[in-house]
Amino acid sequence: MSAAAAPRVLIAADRMALTAVRQALEDEFEVVAAGPGLDAFDQAATGGIACIILDLKLRGLDGFDVCRRLKTEPRTASIPVVFLTSVNDRVDEASGFEVGAADYLWLPIKPLLVRARVRTQVELKKLRERLEQLALVDPLTGVANRARFDTALESEWRRMARARRWLSIAVVDVDYLKRIIERQGQPAGDERLKTIAGSLARSARRAGDLVARFSAEEFAIILPEIEPQMMQGMMRVVMTGVVADAARADAGQRIDPVTVSIGAVSVVPGREKTIAGALAGADRSLGEARRAGRDRGVHLDLGSLAKTVVLRA
Repeated sequence: MSAAAAPRVLIAADRMALTAVRQALEDEFEVVAAGPGLDAFDQAATGGIACIILDLKLRGLDGFDVCRRLKTEPRTASIPVVFLTSVNDRVDEASGFEVGAADYLWLPIKPLLVRARVRTQVELKKLRERLEQLALVDPLTGVANRARFDTALESEWRRMARARRWLSIAVVDVDYLKRIIERQGQPAGDERLKTIAGSLARSARRAGDLVARFSAEEFAIILPEIEPQMMQGMMRVVMTGVVADAARADAGQRIDPVTVSIGAVSVVPGREKTIAGALAGADRSLGEARRAGRDRGVHLDLGSLAKTVVLRA
């Protein structure tokens, strides 16, 4: 394994123990020495650490307190902590697990045991992260799922409410998807959904934007700090992008054009506004776009209640 790819293990221990652990791990991991006191916490919070080894008896450092703090801080809570202690202090084991430690290593160091225990914790961390990611991603399209959308929308709603800034939300319906499936089969419908998801993701790619699978035939987009006029332009970009990307995916085949209908709202969140109300407004706007002939969008400014029909360019 190259040094660049090696998982990083942060160690807070005296020089003798650090040297022994480094020698045990250096062929498989990148070992990072922690500074004094709470530097172990500060270094871990910067990111990129796969496992932390804390010496319980290190001068000037209370390993239990550091572990407790690591487990209550969102940036470090998922990092496994392995306590390093003397074989004569095994009575501390229960206390360590209570504050969130994942395992123990005992002095004097046994290299094979150290590598095996650290490797296990790093692999378990990777597995947990993968499972957490899968729980938030739609397996067919690769964009966020409804659970992640709901969580992100609540977060952005609060953030925009504090800043008194605009938040725009769009619900995007795939026009005539059932007809496509009836004529060409479910695999063709799945490919359409994947193509459209990719197109939406390319249109909404700022740091705070989020595209999600909202229902079987619908996607939703969260667009922080997008005011009404900007949102109307964004809707046109989305519709045009979907048609162009679908045409490229068809590669000249004689297939019906793929279009979408959009219902969108723009709002400055506040006490008089709710997430449920905003989503209901987007859903009503989508219904109007469908009834008006599809391949278009309807935008509602929840501040002025002005409604605008947006046609594809």
